[in-house]
Formats: sequence, C-alpha cells, structure tokens
Amino acid sequence: MPLNYSKWDQLELSDDSDIEGHPNVDKKSLIRWKQRDIHEKREIRKQRIQALTAEISCNKILQPRLKSISDAISTNPTPLTYLSNLVDQLQINPSPDAPPTNAPDQPTYDAMVLSLLLQVSGSAKKAAAGKGDDVVGEKVKEGLVRHLVQLGEHTEQLGKDLETELKEQKKHITSEDMHDGFDSKYVPAPPEPEPIKHAKLDAKPKTKTTEFEVLNPKASTSAAAPAASANDDDDEEDDEDSFDTELPELTPSLEAFSHLPLWAYETSWKFIQSHRDVVVPGASDALLVAAFRAQGNGKEAYAKQCVHQSLLLQYCDKLGGDGVRVFFRKMVSADKRAQPVFVKDVEDTYTHLVTRVLASQTSEIPGGAEQIQLVPENPSQTISFNVPDGPPPENITLEGPGTEGMDVEEVRNALQMRWDVFDVFSKDLKEALRSGKLEGVNRCLGDMSVQEAEEVVRLLDVGGILSFAEGGIRDETGKGG
Repeated sequence: MPLNYSKWDQLELSDDSDIEGHPNVDKKSLIRWKQRDIHEKREIRKQRIQALTAEISCNKILQPRLKSISDAISTNPTPLTYLSNLVDQLQINPSPDAPPTNAPDQPTYDAMVLSLLLQVSGSAKKAAAGKGDDVVGEKVKEGLVRHLVQLGEHTEQLGKDLETELKEQKKHITSEDMHDGFDSKYVPAPPEPEPIKHAKLDAKPKTKTTEFEVLNPKASTSAAAPAASANDDDDEEDDEDSFDTELPELTPSLEAFSHLPLWAYETSWKFIQSHRDVVVPGASDALLVAAFRAQGNGKEAYAKQCVHQSLLLQYCDKLGGDGVRVFFRKMVSADKRAQPVFVKDVEDTYTHLVTRVLASQTSEIPGGAEQIQLVPENPSQTISFNVPDGPPPENITLEGPGTEGMDVEEVRNALQMRWDVFDVFSKDLKEALRSGKLEGVNRCLGDMSVQEAEEVVRLLDVGGILSFAEGGIRDETGKGG
C-alpha cells in the first residue's frame, strides 16, 4: 500500500536549518528572522480572521434592524415625524447592547444605528433644501435603501475575505493544529438504575441444563426423582417464607412521571429520555398501587394519570429491547392501528380499577355489613346534586326556553318540597351534598343502615336533589371484581 506524504507539504517550519544566505550574514540571525516573520504573519492572519468574524456578526444584527426601520418609514404617512421620534428614543434611552469585542470605546448597536440615521437625515435635508418635507422624506427613504444595499454587499465581501483567510490558514500546519491522536480516556457507562423497592422480581435465574442419552433411562431417573421432589418442597417453603407483603412505592422520578398529562406521548418520551430510573422493574406496579390509593381518596383524575403512565411502561416492556423507542414512535405519529388499542386499554383498565376500589371500600366495613352507594353507570357519566340555598323566594319569575306554560305556584311548591326534603337531613349529609362530591355523600350513606340509606336516596330522588346522567340508581353492595 503506497504511503501519502502530501500532508507534510503544509508543514511550516520556524527553525529551518537549511536556510542559505550571504556568507557575511550570521546564519543564526537568519533563522531568528525567519522565525519572527512566520510568527508575525501567523498572528496578523489570526487577528484578521477575528476582525472579519466580529464585523460580519455585527452586520448580521444591524441589517435586520435597519431593514425594519426602512420598511416602517416607507409605509408611514409622516416619515420625518417617525424618524424624529426614533432618533429621540435612541438618544434619550439607548440600549447598552454592544458587539462582544474588547476594543476600547466600542459603540453600541443603538449608537451605530443613530449615527447612520443622522447621516441619512442630514444628506436628505441637504439634497432637498427648500423643496418641502415630502421631498426630504423621499430622500430619507432612498438613502436608507441605498445604505442597506451597500451593507449587504459589504457583508458579502467580508465573507469572501474570511473564507480566503481561513483557506490560507489551513495551508500551514502549526503547533496549534497538533492533537493527541491516541490519548483517549475511558469513561465507564453510568450504572443501571435499581429496581423499585418491594418490586416482585424473578428470584430464580434461568440456567442451561445438559441432558445425556443413557441406555437405561428408567434406572437413572428413578433414584433422582425423590431427591428432586424434596428440593422442590424446599424451594416452595423458601418462596413462602420470602414472600414480601409490602407494596412497591413511587420514587421521586416516578411520582413526577405520574403527574404528566394524559395522551401527552411526546412529553412522556422526553421525560423518560432524561430519567433512566423510570423504566425499571416494578415501576408499572408502583404506579398501579398509586392509582388505587388515589381513586380511594377521591382523586379520580390523578388515578387515571397513574393508570395511563403504568400502561405506557407495560407496553414499552412488551415490545422488547427497543420497545420504548418503538412504542413512542407509534404514539407520537398517531398510528391509526396502535393508538386506539392503547386508549381503549387505558379506559378499560381505569374502569376496572374503579370497580375494584368500590369493592374494597365495601369490604372494609366492620362486620361486613351491607351498604348503599351511589355509582354512575360508567366512568364517563357523573352524578350531581341540586342543593337548594333556602326556601323559595316570594316573587318567582319564569324566564328562558322551556318555561312557557309553567305554573308559578307549581314551581314554588316543587322548590318548597326540595327545601323541606333537604332540611330534614343530618348536618354531615347536608355538608356533603353542598360540597358536590360523590365520595362524601357515599361516606355518609355508608355510615347508615341499609334501610335508612335507601330512604335517604329515595328522598334525594323525589326532591330532585339527585341528578343522574341517564337516571336510575344501582346498588353495588357486594359486587366487587
């Protein structure tokens, strides 16, 4: 394989021992002169590149500002007034922003714009002396457009000069271009995040077994069978002794993950990318435990969020090693086959959770006594309470659609009956009804006997206080899933 030595053509030596000069001139002096010349040219080129880069950056900030000023003056019916106000603003309240250079007395961007505007204004007034404000305004517009064109051409030329200087710089290899090609440092990968505490893990590692073909298989297996059964019994006892009744708990990252909104797949994807400890064994179970507790405490929205995030992790796990990326790619792109399946699974799982929580609350009653609970037909329905503020007023005015033909006295009697029904309830039940929360009303009903609770529900229905989305009352006593 031929070797390519062309790259050494760019090597610029500052201590060339082959320099030839006049015999009467000291060779060491010639070498020092050559060194100084190389370093001076190199430093001049570096400063030239820095100056060109800084000027191009400054022009890229000034150009759009001048363009917006030119457009505003061109469309303004009184361009001179607008220009005068702008000049006053730049003089009275200028911005301190300036190009990031170390040059002494570096002018700010506002100062440069002000200088240009004063220059354009002065030239316009001189060119249109005695011809009126309209002509001066036109001259101002023309001057701004001309300066914008010149600024664009100048910036373009600066870019070409910078490109030339950079090419010239790359022609010579200097000490600044030298790098350690093999001086690499090993950075170990971050450790895998630990599983969730109290998560159920597979304690028995999978082992490979080797089977041997024998002449008399019955003879070899008959003696080994009792020993194997004994070991199995020991394993079962160990499993029973090591069973942990504690439930997996949310870590700080999982708790933050559980509060992310429903169906915000891109948000969940970005969160998982920055929190590796979310996709760990036991995380999905911990979220379901949190959902169960939240539903029992009346936090329905948060419970459904926990179910949603738990199923996200379950789906990612089922899709294999690259499951996280595959799942979110389908969800973010709104895959018409995958997304409806996931949405239905979330709704069905949450519905089942609601049923399980109600059954659990029923079974926790001392002595297993039956109780009456108000339950909507499905999670999409709601139960509300029309609680009266007091007896009906003396003067009742019927307004709005549907009130035609209604008798005022009948309305008064209905309102009075609703108040009479509400007034007979206990103080705790009244407060629960006023709060409008179904959990509070069910708690009061659970403290009553079945007969008393049934009578209360009947009065709520008769008095028009209880409002079902589709009507009807279901007794969920003892119907836990």
